[in-house]
Amino acid sequence: MSTRKKKKAPQQGSDGRRETRSLSLESQQRVLDYLREAGKPRAIDRLAADLELDSDKQRQQLEQTLGELVAQGIILRNRRDQVGLADKMDLIRGRIIGHPDGFGFLVPDQGGEDLYMSPREMRTLLHGDRILASVAGIDRRGRRLGALVEVLERANQKIVGRYFHEHGIGFVSPDNRRINQDILIPPEHTADADHGQFVVAEITAQPEKKRQPLGKIVKVLGDHLAPGMAVEVAIHAFSLPHEWPAAVEREAAKVPDKVSEQEYAGREDLRAKPLVTIDGEDARDFDDAVYCERDGDGWRLWVCIADVSHYVKPDSALDNEARQRGNSVYFPGQVIPMLPEVLSNEICSLKPEVERLCMACEMQVDSRGEVTGKRFYPAVMRSAARLTYSEVGSVLAGEPRSLPPAKQDVIPHLENLYALYQLMHARREHHGLLEFASTETKLVFNEDGHVDDVIVIERNDAHRIIEEFMLAANVATGEFLTEQKIPTLYRVHDTPKEEKLEDLRKLLGEMGITLGGGDNPDASDYARVIEQIQGRENAHTIETVLLRSMPMAVYSPENLGHFGLNFPVYAHFTSPIRRYPDLLVHRGIRHALAGKPAGDFDYGWDDMQTLGDHCSMTERRADEATRDAILRYKCEFMRDRIGEAFDAIITGVTNFGIFVEMADVYTEGLVHVTALRNDYYHFDPVAHQLTGERSGRTYRLADRVRVRVMRVDVDERKIDLELADSPQKEGDAGKAAKPAQNQDDKTEKKKKKRRRRKRKRTGKKPDADA
Repeated sequence: MSTRKKKKAPQQGSDGRRETRSLSLESQQRVLDYLREAGKPRAIDRLAADLELDSDKQRQQLEQTLGELVAQGIILRNRRDQVGLADKMDLIRGRIIGHPDGFGFLVPDQGGEDLYMSPREMRTLLHGDRILASVAGIDRRGRRLGALVEVLERANQKIVGRYFHEHGIGFVSPDNRRINQDILIPPEHTADADHGQFVVAEITAQPEKKRQPLGKIVKVLGDHLAPGMAVEVAIHAFSLPHEWPAAVEREAAKVPDKVSEQEYAGREDLRAKPLVTIDGEDARDFDDAVYCERDGDGWRLWVCIADVSHYVKPDSALDNEARQRGNSVYFPGQVIPMLPEVLSNEICSLKPEVERLCMACEMQVDSRGEVTGKRFYPAVMRSAARLTYSEVGSVLAGEPRSLPPAKQDVIPHLENLYALYQLMHARREHHGLLEFASTETKLVFNEDGHVDDVIVIERNDAHRIIEEFMLAANVATGEFLTEQKIPTLYRVHDTPKEEKLEDLRKLLGEMGITLGGGDNPDASDYARVIEQIQGRENAHTIETVLLRSMPMAVYSPENLGHFGLNFPVYAHFTSPIRRYPDLLVHRGIRHALAGKPAGDFDYGWDDMQTLGDHCSMTERRADEATRDAILRYKCEFMRDRIGEAFDAIITGVTNFGIFVEMADVYTEGLVHVTALRNDYYHFDPVAHQLTGERSGRTYRLADRVRVRVMRVDVDERKIDLELADSPQKEGDAGKAAKPAQNQDDKTEKKKKKRRRRKRKRTGKKPDADA
């Protein structure tokens, strides 16, 4: 376990802030100990007297402490100006998860059963709010009912949505479907937005029992379905930092455009090594280069990574912004970088034929493909060539002429890289390699900025070479920092939870497949399942089910190993240009190479815990934002395919229908249970299937079906389908063939009705001048 210590104090007077925080924590504990001993709520005057807080300064500090504890939901201040412990009052702290239909759930901070929040209780709440609630009873479905006691924290300060003006009332309909209430916009705060445009609204008054939230439009994003709007909406909806603060721009302006010879000092010279970068055609930030050569019976492998830590210093403006962003975000056709382009695409990018600073991981590999030695050091390098996956894949497939003449010299080195990859990969296979045949798609845009096609990205041996060597470098990094006892962020992937395993085994059993390993299966047990399903039509779906049984990988200072990769230790080292954890790892390596004690490192265990949680959050945020944008783009693409039929595979079964992925367009849609005609269908959650009561017809996970696109709602990111072989009701064929615009009009009318119903539920009709 890493050494625990406080982070060294940053400059600019932060010592005083830490002292205040320390005193605040001490004061909080003193108040809490007193209230526990008292055993009942106490008046604030009595509390101050018993704690002997007589001076104005002490009373002021007490009020501040009580305010902090109330904000955290640890204590409650009642109407008699008494304070008491929330947990002694049977109050529950947690976060609200809203539902599009108006109700919600309170997810307790301390775990346990969720509380159902009725539409009435949700009138004053929005998705994401943190509250204190009491248990008001049990409903007829056996759910615990929650009653709002106090709002601790409002989650939504700005809302992204579409502005509408109807019957003299302006409002913003949130793009987030979990936010059920519209934001009323007074006439003087519309920012001249047009009806139907996407906007960003700042909430000026949170919702109350008899009034919807009020707001003002602070930015007009643009017209509905305008090119690039999917990304614009996602950026603002998920609060992605995307503008550089002035301090960052000032620091970035001072970054040199080339490496000076003075910077070679203390570095090994690797410029004679024919290192190459291998990336996608669209890549601009080249952060890794590789080279290998024979070494006796084995090999010597160099993985050289851009030395971002040389340029981005702790607590600088560049560092603070990179930490806040956590990672680069890759949207279709657009990137929000973690670092300004003068760093990410220029001085840190390992461009060909120019000197670049790097951190080298040099590994010895024996004749069995096992890494037997490793060495890290700062170096200067000069990339021999910038290669693409398709170029290298063609060379390895026996087409050397696919490389231009200027790059022909690197072909023998590519052959060496391929030979070493095969050796190392075979060793991992022998020890239980878990490989999923995932399908990665790419959106192809036309000149107008709209999606023209959805294609599959074909993986070749070039992808696998780079992946294998990056894995080896990351494992070596984790081992090195563990040996040095340097606090760091490991990339950890915990074992599957018991309930997930139980569900997985039931599902696999229905398909005649057995998962070994008992209560504690490892990656090799999962790998054997993948071996069993090779050649089956539903192999891709079964692999998806296996993936869903696993928890998400996260960043943590505690080494829990990586289940999915079957590594006992693993740390991200290879992408400091686009991932903040990698930058922290580089700083740890640099500290160790300098021979400094682990206890003097700038970051301690607690710092890494906080940073790990933050970086895990920013990674999830980026994934959700890109997924949202891609889904919106795919829906826009499918608007022109209404009435068309596609072969599809069932990817999910629920009590309300089946989700399918359509072939050729690689897009998911829903066949609602009401579209399964001429029978009543019942859901079996264990077998993941719907079964017809009269016909006995079943629809199971991984079954193949043919579907027809019936409706597309871009705002809701929904594609409604029906089975193509099911009989249509009279007039349905004509409806299916209607142009997408008619579908939008119909959808908009339905939304207007829903909005009128929502306003009716809130009580009186709102005043447009409020």
